[in-house]
Amino acid sequence: MRDLVIIGSGPAGLAAAIYAARAKIDAVMLEKAGFGGGAVLNTYEVDNYPGLPGESGFSLAEKFENHAKKVGATIETAEVQRLEKTDNGYRVLCEEGSYEAKSIILATGAKHAKLGVPGEEELAGMGVSYCATCDGAFFADREVAVVGGGDVAVEDAIFLARTCKKVYLIHRRDSLRAAQVLQDALFACENVEVIWDSVVEEICGNDCVEELRIRNVQTGAEHRLAVQGVFVAVGILPNSEAFKDFVKCDEKGYVIAGEDGRTSLPLVYAVGDVRTKELRQIITAVADGANAITSLQKDILI
Repeated sequence: MRDLVIIGSGPAGLAAAIYAARAKIDAVMLEKAGFGGGAVLNTYEVDNYPGLPGESGFSLAEKFENHAKKVGATIETAEVQRLEKTDNGYRVLCEEGSYEAKSIILATGAKHAKLGVPGEEELAGMGVSYCATCDGAFFADREVAVVGGGDVAVEDAIFLARTCKKVYLIHRRDSLRAAQVLQDALFACENVEVIWDSVVEEICGNDCVEELRIRNVQTGAEHRLAVQGVFVAVGILPNSEAFKDFVKCDEKGYVIAGEDGRTSLPLVYAVGDVRTKELRQIITAVADGANAITSLQKDILI
C-alpha cells in the first residue's frame, strides 16, 4: 500500500512526482510509454516556458523527468486499465498488475482531435500544429490556415492574424459555431479569409508544410492552397477512458476539478489537461501538479 499513485507522466504528473518526492510521500508515477513528457514530446520547439526559450519539446520533457529522478521519484512503466475503490483506499489495475494506494493523481492529459488526412502525421511539428498560442510565433509574416469553426478555431485565427501575413479559416459548413462576439472580431481582421463549405483532404510538403489540398463539400471541386503552416482546431479529447465512470466528469469527459485538483472522490486529484480548466499549457500543468500535492498534504492532515 503506497501513499500515492500518479497516473501519467506529462508535465503535470512529473511536477506532482517532484513535489511528492520532496515531501517524502511514498509515491509511484506510472507512464505507459516508457518515457515521460506526454504531449510536449510532440512539440518541435517550446518558446513560452519561462527561462527556457527555444527549448525542444523532447529536451524539456527530458529535463522534467531527470529532475524527478534526481529528487528520488519512483517511475514505472504501466498502462492503466481501470480504477477501483477499496476499503483502505484505491486499486489501480494495469495490464502488468495492480497498485494499491491511499490516494491517486490523475495526470493522463488530453489529445487533440486530428483530421486523419495524408500528410498530417508526417508533417506534425513541421508546419502542422494543434496549438496556435504555442507555435504561432514561429509563423510571423507567413501565410497559414486554421481548420475548424468553433470557438478555439476562431480564437486561433484571430490570434494568428496579429502576426501572420495571411490567415485562412477552413470550415466544413456555411456558418461558424463560434460565439458571435468572436465571429465579429474575426470578420474585422482584414488579413483573414474564410473558406466555407470545405475540408482538407491532404497536407502536402516535403520537409515542411507547403500546401493543402481542399475539397468543397457542396460541389466536390478541389483546389490547392499554398500555406506554410496549418493549425488544426477540431476539438480536444481528454484521456479519461479508464476512469470516466470512476470519478465525476463533465459532458466532454474532462475530470471535474478546480485549481486545487480535488475531484468528486476523497484523495483523488486531477491535474493538467485532463481536468476542467480554461488554459491548457505546460506552465499551467506544472502548477496543477504542485497544487495537487499541496491539497493532498492538507487533506491527509484533516
